Amino acid sequence: MLETKTAKQIMSQQLVSFRADMDVLEAVRVLIDKRISGAPVLDQLGNLVGMLTERDCLKVALDSSYYRESGGKVESFMTADVITVNADTPAVEIAERFANSHLRRLPVLENGRLIGMISRRDVLRRLEAGWEPDASRA
Repeated sequence: MLETKTAKQIMSQQLVSFRADMDVLEAVRVLIDKRISGAPVLDQLGNLVGMLTERDCLKVALDSSYYRESGGKVESFMTADVITVNADTPAVEIAERFANSHLRRLPVLENGRLIGMISRRDVLRRLEAGWEPDASRA
């Protein structure tokens, strides 16, 4: 049986983050260059104030390409109502959240502070580690 792991034990701590006052076109370029689908938005004190995702950026990209509009600030496009998980949330519970939503990543909070991000891939990797070998596939 697979030992229960928590969000804190399997999350990524190497985070790309944005500031709310950052130019959104610059943020889009970072998402593309880093090959990530979203990142947390932090205020000057490091508090989580939103998430900027590829989905949020599609309108920006379309308007910039089609209408030649200049974009704006990240705060105008980010999702401010962020769904998060606590550091001690079990991986199986997080897997259920991912399976029943469109979410691809969740910020991990400890004592109200952002300490990492957990993705679908992080959870899949953990759950896959517990699969028993299937003798019939040999």
